[in-house]
Amino acid sequence: MDNGNKNSVINFGKAGWGTIFYCMAMFWFYVGMVNDGSNITSPAIAEHLEVQLGTVLQVNSIAGIVGVIFFIIIGQINQKLGARKTSGIFTILAGIGYIWIGSTTSLFRYGIAMSLVVGGIMSAGYISGGTLVAQWFPKKKGVVMGYTTMGHNLASAFYVPLIAFLVGKFGVQIGVTIPAITSIILGILGIIFIRNTPQERGINPDNVSDEVYKNEYFTDEISEDESWEITKLIKDKELWLAAITTGFFQICTVGVMSQLVVRNMSLGFTQNQAISIMTFLACIGVVGSFIVGVIDDKIGTKKTMILFGLWYIIALLANVSETKIGIYVSIFMIGMAIGGSANFTTSLPASIFGRHGFDKVNSVIFPIQGFLTSLCFAINGIVLNITGNLRYAYVTFAVVAGLTMVLVLFVDEHKYNRDWKKNKK
Repeated sequence: MDNGNKNSVINFGKAGWGTIFYCMAMFWFYVGMVNDGSNITSPAIAEHLEVQLGTVLQVNSIAGIVGVIFFIIIGQINQKLGARKTSGIFTILAGIGYIWIGSTTSLFRYGIAMSLVVGGIMSAGYISGGTLVAQWFPKKKGVVMGYTTMGHNLASAFYVPLIAFLVGKFGVQIGVTIPAITSIILGILGIIFIRNTPQERGINPDNVSDEVYKNEYFTDEISEDESWEITKLIKDKELWLAAITTGFFQICTVGVMSQLVVRNMSLGFTQNQAISIMTFLACIGVVGSFIVGVIDDKIGTKKTMILFGLWYIIALLANVSETKIGIYVSIFMIGMAIGGSANFTTSLPASIFGRHGFDKVNSVIFPIQGFLTSLCFAINGIVLNITGNLRYAYVTFAVVAGLTMVLVLFVDEHKYNRDWKKNKK
């Protein structure tokens, strides 16, 4: 029986899949340049500048905080230019910044370059990419974010060994230039081929039929009085809960993945073994991203986040046990969960606020998420400098995951979502 394609998790049309792959690619560069790739680039930069690795990680954290200023500014640009142009421009700028980090001669210059990388690629992927997902896939955003966050897993699987090979063979300056150029090419392609809404490609959101769209989606005009204003958003409890809970989960995942190779080497693995573990972990994570996305759409983002938090706490505590079985269990569980937290950064705000005015909502939420995420580098850096081991950073992340589960309980999941309310009438 034809249901207007409203339940399909694969039929998004060529333009829909093009948008998904574009967002996936931006996430690939984000995780490679900012997070997992720092397993290789941060030690190389530390050696090049003759400073402690923990100090470089703390500069990364500062760059993340500076990136929050970028997020605020780029959020406004995204509203003016649209997600297509904004994502393309800042993917290009991130590539330029990544070239710069390889040739820096001081921590200060490295910090500036890294700020450009963080601010550029995270804004492109999360602010503009999040807007694209909310507009193109408002009711299937869970499974679609499951697809796009596979970019995280694929970066863990392939970017890390790639950058390790390039930096090892050519040195950090040339090594980072090669992926940076491909980032610039992606930005150019995005400007040319991507569109801000599915209507610009002649299809409906979620690629549903005209009948389903008319009957089950909110299609009325929104008056000026009903539109979101920044001052109104900042005062809204739901916005803060969405930003803090998703940001906290990002602290856990980014904190673990950005130094997973270093952590595994401290447990007795060689660098090649540690990279191979990350590759294996990331490959199973592709499946995990899809599963988290499907569960999100089936039972709701709120319940999925609670289950995710419990899963992550068990994984982190298993790793902290430093027993052989605990380590291997944690590797599997962390791998399955890699894409989950990134899924929620868009999925939860989209569930609460819907697609209408999402670019404005995301312009406020993402800077908060980004600021919180950046704290993971400080946690890792401080713990590493004090103890020489990341074990207690993992304990901290487990506590953060537990706190997040409690906060999620207070979320009103569909409070302002017009499409959801229309479907319930």
